Amino acid sequence: MIRAAVIGATGYAGAELMKLLIHHPQVSHVAAATRSYEGIPYSQVYPNFISLHDDVCLAPELDALADEYDVLFLSLPHGLASSAVTEKILSKTRIIDLGADFRLHDADTYEAWYKTSHHGRALLSRAVYGLSELYREKIAGASLIANPGCYTTCSILSARPLIDRRLIDSSSIIIDAASGVSGAGRKAQTSTLFSEVNESFKAYGIANHRHTPEIEQELSIHEKVTLSFTPHLVPMNRGILATIYASLADAVSLDDVKAAYQDAYGDEYFVRVRQPGDFPETRHVRGSNFVDIGFTIDERTRRVIVIGAIDNIMKGAAGQAVQNMNISFGFEEISGLDLIPSMPL
Repeated sequence: MIRAAVIGATGYAGAELMKLLIHHPQVSHVAAATRSYEGIPYSQVYPNFISLHDDVCLAPELDALADEYDVLFLSLPHGLASSAVTEKILSKTRIIDLGADFRLHDADTYEAWYKTSHHGRALLSRAVYGLSELYREKIAGASLIANPGCYTTCSILSARPLIDRRLIDSSSIIIDAASGVSGAGRKAQTSTLFSEVNESFKAYGIANHRHTPEIEQELSIHEKVTLSFTPHLVPMNRGILATIYASLADAVSLDDVKAAYQDAYGDEYFVRVRQPGDFPETRHVRGSNFVDIGFTIDERTRRVIVIGAIDNIMKGAAGQAVQNMNISFGFEEISGLDLIPSMPL
């Protein structure tokens, strides 16, 4: 049994983490830490936790928390984790960072895309990119895990088998992805008010979204990949649907594509590969840690089209963080995550 603390526990991803950890069979105690609500009972911030977690929120002091807890989940805005995480802290506890600070291998790339300084350059070599299905051997026992972004999780897992098998022209990749409003976080801002997003659909971060270099990094297996990524905002609470287009290599068939996905994910519990032509919807994975993937070939254009769906708060954030915790501590990987998607309602 371990003790866990969530720093940034009152954001959407933090609250989801609290739900998962409180009922996790291998977690004996969970603490909520947040500067905004320090000293206030967590169940007062989120009344759905009444009688389930009435403890007061702690100060988000990582060094002190590292003395008491086996794992710290950081659910913070970018730029904060790289300043707060130190070698001393990592010698006492494990860090699973849900932010962007340790995802990119190159600090200069991070600074160029995130427009802020990286204060943890010396720790980048210790950070393991926490895409569980791809890097579980490195995640096992790691002390610093960089939880992937939501768009990136969906996009990378959906496209990676095509890259691994060299089935596509890697210079031809285009990704259109749509996210629910919770992806913007719980902060108050005009662009995510109900009356601003309801009955509307928009693209944003066009040609400059910060998840682009993360996707490119993890798809640059055989050669440097440069792709087009355009995110969209959908007036729903949660979910991501990514549509990926790429030109096929010569003589590649639908059977080749099917075999690539079956070989990559046939034994993966959380990745559900559909039959060709059967495509997922966000409601098929809502409230779960599943990734659903469907694909087909457009013979007229000789392009493969892949559709991936995840719950952005679960597999795109809290669920994947718990999956990484399970791997890191040697627990059963699906422990605390064996949840049926919330469908039809």
